[in-house]
Parts: sequence; C-alpha cells; structure tokens
Amino acid sequence: MNVIAMLVWTAAGAVLLFLLMWIDSLFTKYKDLTEMRNGNVAVTTRFIMKLFAQGYILSQSISKANDLWQALLASVVSFFILFVLELLVEWLLKKTVQLDLDQGAKEGKVAYALLAGSLHIVGALILAACL
Repeated sequence: MNVIAMLVWTAAGAVLLFLLMWIDSLFTKYKDLTEMRNGNVAVTTRFIMKLFAQGYILSQSISKANDLWQALLASVVSFFILFVLELLVEWLLKKTVQLDLDQGAKEGKVAYALLAGSLHIVGALILAACL
C-alpha cells in the first residue's frame, strides 16, 4: 500500500469513527464530554471502551476489505448491530435486575461503566469475527 492510500484510509477511518461516536452520544442519557470534563471516571471509562470497540471493528473491516467503501460500510453496519444489541441488553438488565448502566455511569459508578463497556468490547470481538 502506498503512503497516499494509507493516509486516505486513515483519514476516512478517523472521520467515520468520530461520526459513529457522535451518533452514539446522541442516544446516551447524559453528555459524554460534559461528564468527562467534570472528572467522571465512570463515563470516561465507558467512553474509552466504546471507542476501543468501534476502533477494533474498523481495524478489522479495513484489514479484510478489498476497498475503502466496503470497509466503511462494514463498520457502519457493525455499529448499528452493536447499537441495537446494546439497547436490548441494557433494557433487559434494567427490567430484570434493576441495573441501569447509563444512570450508574452518570453517577460515577465505575462498575456500571465497566460492565457497559465490556458489552461493547465483547460485541465488537464477535462482530469482527463475522467480517
């Protein structure tokens, strides 16, 4: 791969990653950046784990794709699958064991954030294996 192609793929991946994290933040019940600025370690932990999960999916789709658009599309589709699974699992946890991961992270409960973030990472590992 030449340097120009590498720069284009990296830039496209970075833009997509930014957009996906922004879309994700629209559906979070708190403002990620505000909570992080205020020193909320739980929210920061969850955000980092989400970022890692999306970055891993993107890296795997790039490594397995024949062209840039195929890689970006696979990452977008994986994001939406992971997003729906996250909503479903968080809803089940809230309804069955009264565990509200969003609220717990907002309140600074790192254990809640680690559980929520680990769901993203495990989902990313499974989805990346399907690429």
